[in-house]
Amino acid sequence: MEVLNYTEFRLNLKGSLDAVTQDAETIIINRGKNDNAVLISLKEYNSMLATIHLSSSEKNLQRLNEAIEREKAGIFETHDLID
Repeated sequence: MEVLNYTEFRLNLKGSLDAVTQDAETIIINRGKNDNAVLISLKEYNSMLATIHLSSSEKNLQRLNEAIEREKAGIFETHDLID
């Protein structure tokens, strides 16, 4: 995570955007007086939204946790992809 003030961010806009999109960097843009912004890639944002959605239902969250525990215990099946 990188913290930049507005001027630093503006002066290195391309480099900052490249770091966010290519290196999965999170950048906090400090604008003063607790008026900050966070810059993340669209891929990371969509991932966060999917996680929030999947975690929003108690039943779904329980099923996900059970699946993770089965995978950790080596209890899973593999299948060939359908063409």
